[in-house]
Amino acid sequence: MGRSLGQHLADRLSQIGCKRFFGVPGDYNLTLLDELVKDGSIEGRWTCNELNAGYAADGYARVAGVGAVVTTYTVGGLSVINAVAGAYAENLPVICITGAPNTNDLYSHRIVHHTIAAKGSMEQELHCMRQVTCAQVIISELSEAHEQIDHAISSALHASKPVYIAVCCNLSSLSHPSFDRPPVPYSLALKRSNPESLAQAVRCAAEFLASKQKPVAVGGSLMRVAKAADAFIAFAEAAQYPIAYMGTYWGSISQPFVSEVVESADAYLFAGATFNDYATTGPQPQPQPGQDVVIAGGLNGMVFGCVCMGDFLRELAKAVQPNDTAAQIYERLYTPPHEVPPSAEGSPLRTKHLFAHVQDLLDAQTVLLAETGDSIFNCQKLRLPRGCAYEWSQQYGSIGWSVGATLGAAVAGKEVGKRVVACIGDGSFQVTAQDLSTMMRYETNPVIVLINNGGYTIEIEIHDGPKQNNYNHIKNWDYVAFAQALRNGEGKLFAQKITTEAELVEAIEKVKGEAADCLCFLECIIDRDDCSSELLEWGARVAAANSRPPRNDDGPVL
Repeated sequence: MGRSLGQHLADRLSQIGCKRFFGVPGDYNLTLLDELVKDGSIEGRWTCNELNAGYAADGYARVAGVGAVVTTYTVGGLSVINAVAGAYAENLPVICITGAPNTNDLYSHRIVHHTIAAKGSMEQELHCMRQVTCAQVIISELSEAHEQIDHAISSALHASKPVYIAVCCNLSSLSHPSFDRPPVPYSLALKRSNPESLAQAVRCAAEFLASKQKPVAVGGSLMRVAKAADAFIAFAEAAQYPIAYMGTYWGSISQPFVSEVVESADAYLFAGATFNDYATTGPQPQPQPGQDVVIAGGLNGMVFGCVCMGDFLRELAKAVQPNDTAAQIYERLYTPPHEVPPSAEGSPLRTKHLFAHVQDLLDAQTVLLAETGDSIFNCQKLRLPRGCAYEWSQQYGSIGWSVGATLGAAVAGKEVGKRVVACIGDGSFQVTAQDLSTMMRYETNPVIVLINNGGYTIEIEIHDGPKQNNYNHIKNWDYVAFAQALRNGEGKLFAQKITTEAELVEAIEKVKGEAADCLCFLECIIDRDDCSSELLEWGARVAAANSRPPRNDDGPVL
C-alpha cells in the first residue's frame, strides 16, 4: 500500500516548515484528518471554532512563515473565511484545506448536506474563497492531485497569500504512484531584478536623494513579503537616515518628534509602506509628486519595473550619499520621555502604568501581539529589544483576531523558543474567547494582558453610541473565573485580577518566574475613559473621514 493523498499532503506541508495545522473536524474531513496525522510528520491542533482556527493559522504563519487550516465543507469553509480574508490583506501564506463531498456528488445535481440546497450550491464555497485566495484547486481526480497540491502551495509561497485546496472525502485515504515518488523540494525561483532597470532606478534615486537637504526613510509592512528588512537597515545605515529608534510615523498621531522630522523633510524613501486610511489617519494627502521614492506601489513620476525591493535597497546603499540632517534634527528636538511615576498606594491601575510594566515582559525571545483597539496605540510606544517581533492586523483590523493569533503564534513559538505577549481589549476578547482552552490543552505559555474597561473603546472614540441601549458597552465578565473554568482542572494556568500597580508588579514577577511555563492571564481593570491620547486623536480623524458627505459626480475626490 503506497502513500495516501492525505499523507502526501502532510508530507508537502511538513517540507515547507508547517509542522502543525489548525482545524475543526466535520464529516467531510474526518478521513482526511486521519491521513494528515497518521505518520506524525505534522500534528493537528483542534480549536473550538473555524474562525479561531483561521486566526491561529494566521498567527502561526507570522512566526513560522506559513500556516494551514483544515475545515469541513461550506459550514466550516464559510466560517473560516473572515480569517482567510485577514491573512490575504496582511500578506500571509495560509494553506486553507477543506474536506469536500464525495466525487460522485460533487458535480451532480443532488442536494447534499452542508450546502444551501440551491442550484450551484456545491460550488458556493469555491466562489467565496476565490475572493480571498490567490489560487484554488478542487482535488477530484487522484492522478491530478500531486500537481494540484504543488501548484497551490507554490502559489501561496510565491505570492505570500492564502490558497484553497478542497479534497473530496472519498479520495483522502487512496494511494497513487505519484505520491510515492521521491519528494521534489519546493524551490521557488528567486525573483531577479532586470539589471538595466535596477541600475537606472538606483542611479535616479541616488541622484534624487543627493539633491535634497533633509531626506528620510520610512519602512512598512510589505518589507516582510519582500524579505527586505535587512537590506533596508543596511541602506539606512549607509545613508545615515534615522530609522527604528525614532519610533513609528503615523501621521498626526506619530510618536513625539517623529512627525516633525518626517513632515519637515524634502524627500522621502518609502520602502514597503501601505497608505491606507488607518495609516494616514484619514484621507490625508501623500507627499507631492516629485518628493518621494516609493518601493512597491503608489508610484509618482518615473516607474521602474522588474526591480526587487531587496536588490534595490542593497544597491542604493552603495550609491547613496550619506546625509544625517534628519538625524541631527531629531537629536535637537528629542527630549527623553519622563519616567512614569509610581502610582499612589492603593490607587486604581492606570493605562500608563500598565504598559510601563508590559515593557518589562519584552526581550529578544518575545512575540508581541496587539489587538485592534487602544492596545495598538500603547504598544507602538514600547521599546522593542532586537529580535522582539511585533504583530497586529493593521490592514484588516478584525476585532477578535488576537485570541486565535495568540494560539497560533504560541504553538509556533514553542518550536523556536519564543513566548507570546498579547495585549487584548475585553470587547475583542469576548468575540473569540473560547480558544483560551486550546492554549491550555496544548501546553502553550503566552502572556495575555486583558484590558477590562467595559466596552469597545476604539469604537467609542470613533463614534460613541446613545446613552440608552449603547452598542459600544458590553456585559462585563469575571474573566479570571472564565479562564479557570476553561482550565477545569487540566492544563497550566496562572490567572489574576489586577486592580493596582502593586498587584501588577507582583503578577509580572510570577509571569517571568514560577509561571514561566504556564498560560498567564492578567485581567487588568482600567477605567472606561482611561485611553491613550493617540486613540482620541485617531478616533476623531477617522470619524471625520467616515462622515464626509457624498461628492458631486464632477467634484474633486476628497
